[in-house]
Amino acid sequence: MLRVRPLHFTSGIDDWERFLTALGLVLTEGDGGFRVFDSAAGRLAVHSVPEGDPLDGTTTLAVEVGDLAEFARRTNESAAEDGTTPAELVTVDHGDACRITGPDGFSFLADLAGNGAPGADADQALAVVAVWFTQDADGAARTLRHVGARPRPVPDDDETADFTAKNGGVLMVRPASGPSRSGLGFEYDGGLEPVRERLASAGFQVGVTEEAFGSTLHVANPDATVFAASVPATVWISERRPMG
Repeated sequence: MLRVRPLHFTSGIDDWERFLTALGLVLTEGDGGFRVFDSAAGRLAVHSVPEGDPLDGTTTLAVEVGDLAEFARRTNESAAEDGTTPAELVTVDHGDACRITGPDGFSFLADLAGNGAPGADADQALAVVAVWFTQDADGAARTLRHVGARPRPVPDDDETADFTAKNGGVLMVRPASGPSRSGLGFEYDGGLEPVRERLASAGFQVGVTEEAFGSTLHVANPDATVFAASVPATVWISERRPMG
């Protein structure tokens, strides 16, 4: 199995719970400094940190898998054609995991999935999106194929690449200058008006941009008090339209 499950660090965890609940996710694990929210496709873990912590307002790309050793074996077997072994079994502060490292040096963790089923009360049209920003878009895309992510068509024939995970969520590769890094967003299968209404009713400022391939909502980031160049001013929710 493969499920998208980024980890977001924030000094405003209650604000994030209010935002995610209005967005359509449901709390399925934890009620203190570590909480996990489920959508119909993917999950998001939220970790509380003190104000001023360097991690405040940042997101780490992460996934969940069913068997760490088998996941590592299959990933490295797939990558053998590249002459690489991107998967490494490791022990981190929260337990056993598998670290995946791309050709650009960027790495992310695969954790063992919990036994709980996705939240049945979540908005069934909403998906969690994890983004890999990198100068080596081709290498990042190859790495995601090796971990078992499924390529899907993209509107433009450029360096971007989109993938879905078998058990939920979207992974995107986007070319960017500077060090490789993670990004977070959401995707909605259908018109965005229901989401916009829920967010506005919950007191969030919501803007919308119209693009050639769909609309995108921009919601004031719950981490707006974090003054750092790496913390975006808004969180985006893009409309998913069928290709073709």
